[in-house]
Amino acid sequence: MRIAIGIEYDGTAYNGWQRQKTGVGVQQRVEEALAHVANEPVEVVCAGRTDTGVHASGQVGHFDTQSVRSLRGWLLGANSKLPDDISIRWVRHVADDFHARYSALARRYRYRILNRLVRSALHRHRAWWVHQPLDADAMHSAAQALLGEHDFSAFRSAGCQAATPRRELTSIRVERDGDWLTIDVCANAFLQHMVRNITGTLVAIGAGEEPVAWAREVLESCDRKRAGVAAPPQGLMLVRVDYPPGTFDDAATRASASPAEGG
Repeated sequence: MRIAIGIEYDGTAYNGWQRQKTGVGVQQRVEEALAHVANEPVEVVCAGRTDTGVHASGQVGHFDTQSVRSLRGWLLGANSKLPDDISIRWVRHVADDFHARYSALARRYRYRILNRLVRSALHRHRAWWVHQPLDADAMHSAAQALLGEHDFSAFRSAGCQAATPRRELTSIRVERDGDWLTIDVCANAFLQHMVRNITGTLVAIGAGEEPVAWAREVLESCDRKRAGVAAPPQGLMLVRVDYPPGTFDDAATRASASPAEGG
């Protein structure tokens, strides 16, 4: 029997999603909680491996089990064993051929920047504080050059193990609301540090250090050394994973991973 789960977590205290040889990954805590309910070992496969310090409001995973429990039992039982910074939001039975990673059509990430003179004591783990003024319109305009299918090697980490650097970016939006800048990005898949490297490049443009056309030049160079610095991880959140219609049996499941809740 295959079961899908929706997960949210504050990644501050974790070494990313993946179970680690040293340190603790979110995966370890989720598997331990589910194993307690199942009374057997459980292995969870996720839609996207987030890095150290990165958060999620719409992570999706799946696991196989022979244990028969109600969906409510899985949900409440696992959450009772999870720390306060991890929560399973929903549980659903899925077809045996469902795969949290390979069945996904797209992933949506959000990056938040606090753009004001003074730092925040409350948002230090949820946003990148940039004190110099940023031109959000210039950043948005520059970002549009990244739309479409491209070789994103210029925005790929040196340690990225993806088989190909080609990804299709279907939307990217930069918006300002007072002191806050939000970058929403959707693609079929992402390379390691791709969103953070794109963000660092756009911030350099927003700060007036580089022209709007620089984003396209960096992309076409396929050279990571040409791009901006990697934005810090705490501003990044996985807000949604899209699947084919009918994958889950009710609208509430899909709505629970809405990007609107990712801020």
